[in-house]
Amino acid sequence: MANLVAFLKHDDAGRVTSEDIVRFKNHRLATINPRTGKAISPKTVKDSDLAGLKTIFGWAVANRRMTSNPATGLTIKLGKPQKLRSKGFTHEEAAAILRAASAHQGSRKERPETTAAKRWLPWLQAYTGARVGELAQLRKADIRQEGPHWVATITPEAGTVKTNERREVVLHPHLIELGFGRFIAGAKGGHLFLRPALDGDVLGPLQGLKNRLAEFARDVVPDPRVASNHAWRHRFKTVAREAGMDPHVRDVIQGHAARTAGDAYGEVTVRAMAEAVGKLPRIDLGMTPGA
Repeated sequence: MANLVAFLKHDDAGRVTSEDIVRFKNHRLATINPRTGKAISPKTVKDSDLAGLKTIFGWAVANRRMTSNPATGLTIKLGKPQKLRSKGFTHEEAAAILRAASAHQGSRKERPETTAAKRWLPWLQAYTGARVGELAQLRKADIRQEGPHWVATITPEAGTVKTNERREVVLHPHLIELGFGRFIAGAKGGHLFLRPALDGDVLGPLQGLKNRLAEFARDVVPDPRVASNHAWRHRFKTVAREAGMDPHVRDVIQGHAARTAGDAYGEVTVRAMAEAVGKLPRIDLGMTPGA
């Protein structure tokens, strides 16, 4: 909106026309990003600029502040990007990151929470396929032992969850063998992997931690065609399919929406999830394909 105001040289929403938005779109496409020295990408203009304008003007129309939305119907057709590799980590890439995670000791300058995050979050991502932000905001109280099973509760109470719904994920026994249970037992109360701001804000520190984790993985797997954090979700889906995990249980673990109306009925119990998770092969850091 600030960019639009600067471009139009006024801030009167009632004067904005569809032609103004078209001119603004073309202006943005020709604008050079000072950080990269390159033109603003069409995807940014479509998904950020135009989407934001449509939302705000749409609110104004719904609340009788404007009679029409000048951004309605305007879009940019994006070409389909070339797919030159899998979106998930390969066996070798996953093994390399997990070896680095297991060996990570941190430094005097690195916060203990960040060191713990680099040590454990890649392993948690590998065995759960959960979003990195959901795992990074886990608190000690969110991990519990239920009978022989260890369970992580992913909840909006801890920070932010894309679906805004609480869910439970059974942890693979190999994580406990690696020492995750001992780590939880020795951890202080509160968040395990980040330090909230003085005002209690979690989102700022969470974004910073996600960046650190992406950098950590990028140092090991420098291929820019794979997303350093999100690739674990794709890999988990592949491994779970190979292991014969029930598709609905697989989606529940990852926090994906139910595929059918029938899938939305009933619950996936800890016992059922534990049985499904048990089908996942233990991660051998030799990691030959199919291991």
